[in-house]
Amino acid sequence: MGPSRRDFLDPAQLAQKQLARDLREVSSRWLWQHKCERMAASPFDFLRGSAPLFYAALRKVPELAVGPEGDGWLTGDLHLENFGVYRPQSLLDESKSEAVAFDVNDFDDAFFGPQRLDVLRLLTSTLLAARTWGLPALGVRAAAEAVLDGVLVGRATGRAGRAPEAVVALLERAATRTRRQLLDARTEHTAQGRRFSRGPRYRPLSRALHRRAVAAFARYVAELPRGVRGHHGEAWDVVDVAFHVAGTGSLGVLRIAVLVAGKGGPDGGWIFDMKEEDEPSGRAFAMGNAGPGAGRVLKALRKCLASPPRMAGRTELAGRSLLVRRLMPQEDRLSLDQLPASQRAPVLRYLGALSGALHRRGAKRAPRWKAAEASVLLHNAVTLAGLYEAAALHYAALARETAG
Repeated sequence: MGPSRRDFLDPAQLAQKQLARDLREVSSRWLWQHKCERMAASPFDFLRGSAPLFYAALRKVPELAVGPEGDGWLTGDLHLENFGVYRPQSLLDESKSEAVAFDVNDFDDAFFGPQRLDVLRLLTSTLLAARTWGLPALGVRAAAEAVLDGVLVGRATGRAGRAPEAVVALLERAATRTRRQLLDARTEHTAQGRRFSRGPRYRPLSRALHRRAVAAFARYVAELPRGVRGHHGEAWDVVDVAFHVAGTGSLGVLRIAVLVAGKGGPDGGWIFDMKEEDEPSGRAFAMGNAGPGAGRVLKALRKCLASPPRMAGRTELAGRSLLVRRLMPQEDRLSLDQLPASQRAPVLRYLGALSGALHRRGAKRAPRWKAAEASVLLHNAVTLAGLYEAAALHYAALARETAG
């Protein structure tokens, strides 16, 4: 049986609430318009940028949040775009032969609570994304079923299994990318050396915020292991800082890019990202502390990932807690819409298995889910996907009217 109170969720009201939140939280008109453009691109993009709205809907209609039991760490914002390649290495090893990993890569909204909510959000995102791939209705449902099958396997075994062909190919391509390629994509040569390329991605900071950002980065460096800090000497000298415009739901939070000397020379710099960590979107469903702070995020990713990024750390800036991580040239994502039809189901099943294995690592006890009891998650995801389809259309129209 489906939710008995789904008529309480008005898609137009959901869109109005999201627009009001965006207007309240985004500091500048330019950034607000940028976020609206990204959110209005498709229902999938609207889902990506509205995690608080997702949990508000579940609070409004609790029947949509039912499902198999099992508590532990969850990412809180699990969707198809939050998987990717990263390099789990220390700055002590710059070798190209260092392994790259493919897994969940966003824990900003992580909290300890009912892990089924992660799966519900992942399934909803799959349905919305699959609609854009030109699949028939049963093909859209089959895509979500593949994800759910993978979740059950990963949760039962704690392993995702062998990576499918498309993921292996992505890892191989990513492993060959160099630091210079990353620098060329994000910086430009000036008379003073490399600096961030000012424009849509990097915006200037005020002098006061510039000074605070440099000091905040120094605090992060001071917390690094002494061996790493001392080994690199002047590598940590800050060369440039800028406001970093990235993401969808996170647009509006304080996010600062830091370029440091690294190995020195025109192509030796390292780029770091310092991102404000607020309360998780699903805090109403959390068990225990779910407050703001990078400490929560660090605990979750270290608990849940088989190969966590070793250089992740934290700092503070003007009373705000920031997660700090080094950007690596190997970071990349799958283009699911461009995959051959024959490769799509194996990839979706693998993403589900990664999620199930992550949940198993993040729980003290992870009960196995039977397919029959987990099927309610897909049933409710179909309902939520329909709501998001309608809300996204309302949001696009409201944003246009407000901008005009």
